[in-house]
Amino acid sequence: MLHAPHFSRGNILKSADPRRVAFEVLCRVEEGAYADLALDAALSLLPEMDPRDRGLATELVYGVLRQRGRLDFVLARFCSQTLAKVEPKVLTLLRLGSYQLLLLDRVPAPAAVHETVELARRAGLERATGFINGILRSLLRASDGKALPDPAGDPLPYLEHALSLPGWLARRWLAELGQEEAFALADALRLPAPFTLRVNTLRASREAFLGELARTGFEATPTSFAPEGVIVAGRGAKRLPGADEGWFQVQDEASMLIPHLLAPLPGERILDACAAPGGKTTEIAALTDGRARILALDIHPKRVALVAAGARRLHCPGIETRCWDLTAPPDFLPAGSFDRVLVDAPCSGLGVLRRNPETRWRRLETEIRQMATLQQKILDNIAGLVRPGGVLLYSLCTLTPEETEGVVATFLAEHSEFVREDLRTIFPEWQQLFDDQGAMRTFPHRHGGMDAFFAVRFRKNQ
Repeated sequence: MLHAPHFSRGNILKSADPRRVAFEVLCRVEEGAYADLALDAALSLLPEMDPRDRGLATELVYGVLRQRGRLDFVLARFCSQTLAKVEPKVLTLLRLGSYQLLLLDRVPAPAAVHETVELARRAGLERATGFINGILRSLLRASDGKALPDPAGDPLPYLEHALSLPGWLARRWLAELGQEEAFALADALRLPAPFTLRVNTLRASREAFLGELARTGFEATPTSFAPEGVIVAGRGAKRLPGADEGWFQVQDEASMLIPHLLAPLPGERILDACAAPGGKTTEIAALTDGRARILALDIHPKRVALVAAGARRLHCPGIETRCWDLTAPPDFLPAGSFDRVLVDAPCSGLGVLRRNPETRWRRLETEIRQMATLQQKILDNIAGLVRPGGVLLYSLCTLTPEETEGVVATFLAEHSEFVREDLRTIFPEWQQLFDDQGAMRTFPHRHGGMDAFFAVRFRKNQ
């Protein structure tokens, strides 16, 4: 059961030491918390923390989670017992220490070992300090023990241990994508994602925002495809201009493209069926100049509140929110009452492993089919809401065949009133983003670092 993290100043966070913060957050993640929420909760208690230390804590949390397969492969060579038998908190400390030794150049190696041992002591794990010290020092001294599998040999161990994929996913991507593509995708997804913003065109133009960023000392460039996107490099700790005025939304470029594919128009009635956290909802409002009537649904009340808060922050009119579980038909809505419907469905999330790195270690292969069944049920329950001649857009941040083309094929077989549209003919300027069936498929290693997304557009017969 995943849950929200809870921290207090009485625990290990009180020292504001970045390694202790990272350790505490990683322990919460092991207990079921989401990494981003746990880290935000921890750092919110430490407003006085030096920005460089906040950056180090963030690097350690996300780095350990992204590179866990590689770290465990190396650690296993120096551990006298299997890692599965190591106490979870001790294993977390070993991963923190080995990440600093292997992948973080700015931390001197002796300091990484010493600080990890001291952290164990302060965390009440005195009994394990000798064990931790011995393994990390052996790793530090080893000349060949840090070697990774040869990519020219068997590709499966390389994907698992060098590129940090769980075994089931490594096997899948090799079979579905081939070795070269699987290597490239896995490598891209273990690296940090770019910091991308969508300019809220209800409040500012991209040109004006880029100018303000330059004036205030930020290095930023426009995104290659999304006309409102901006990539900010070397953000540091400075506050971005326009934050209080609602000039921007943090949003990946692939995510920004989805409302464009929906192509909403002013005056239309639009349903965002799985709306939280609301980035696409508010973008739909911006694309219609605030003149569409938008209903945003989500299953979780807190996430519905998040959508509403985002609409207020970005000054987006015309957005109504409601909590609803779309595994049941929304019987409060009349049939054929929407011109356009977006179903950005809950999915396995394999296209955003950079942003949610804990997913790669939690997701089970058996869940893929379950997700596809859920997606199909949601589509079935909203199909009747689309007016004749209206548009239905189905999108996901994943790439499994079951959740993408599998769901599409089943939907069309069961809903003859819909036809699939070829996005290549509708958006010729984005040809390289579409596959040979006219679906959008984006990949970080192919398309400027954007997340891996899939989208198909349907039109309902008149």
